[in-house]
Amino acid sequence: MALMAAGPFDLFLREAGPHIRSAALLRGPPAALRLFGRPRRIRTPCCEAKPIPAEPPVAEPPSTDETAAINNSYEDSSASIDQSDGFPALPNKSINRRIAFTSAVAALGLFLSSRLEVGVSLNDLSAAAVPYEEALSNGKPTVVEFYADWCEVCRELAPEIYKVEQQYKDRVNFVMLNVDNTKWEQELDEFGVEGIPHFVFLDGKGNEEGNIVGRLPKQYLLENVDALANGRTSVPHARVIGRYSSAESRKVYQVPDPRSHG
Repeated sequence: MALMAAGPFDLFLREAGPHIRSAALLRGPPAALRLFGRPRRIRTPCCEAKPIPAEPPVAEPPSTDETAAINNSYEDSSASIDQSDGFPALPNKSINRRIAFTSAVAALGLFLSSRLEVGVSLNDLSAAAVPYEEALSNGKPTVVEFYADWCEVCRELAPEIYKVEQQYKDRVNFVMLNVDNTKWEQELDEFGVEGIPHFVFLDGKGNEEGNIVGRLPKQYLLENVDALANGRTSVPHARVIGRYSSAESRKVYQVPDPRSHG
């Protein structure tokens, strides 16, 4: 039993001689025997400790200046979003005043336009007309209109006559002669007035260049007046007759003031 318990190196020493045993004791067991006789160590895996996750950094609260900048940017972005959404801003007093002023100007323009188109009467034309005697002496060409207050065609043409007059009044005389006034009997005969309105076109020396009678397209009157204003020796529409009122229906009366051209 003792032999079985002894290791290989011990058996070797017992069987070897004394010299060999002393040398072997000094050197120790051979490498092969050392490896064979040394007990194995079983390496157990070491358990690595799990790394502790680092805590996230804590953000510092923004300063007062940063907070104000963020608020301003938020307000600007909110305003831009509101505008981009297409919702109109609520009107303020300034906008209301502008709207009221614009409406008033538009209403005034409409009133003046209607005045020019409809509100011009024969009395307005007569009041603005140049006296006949003055027209014959100032060297300007002249348009003489024979009319009557009861003449329907004359009243219809009043707005058109007014527009032409406003355009050429600085270069052409516009005269209104009322056929009901006995003062103009000689002129009625001279120009052969039988229907009204009767327009006579005179050059700067008082010579007749032509006449048109009744309601005609505005272009007829405009082209004749333009020819007089530009010093032409004739008018494009010299003898034209449209719808008119008969001069025989006139109501003759004597005007107290002989200087009146009405």
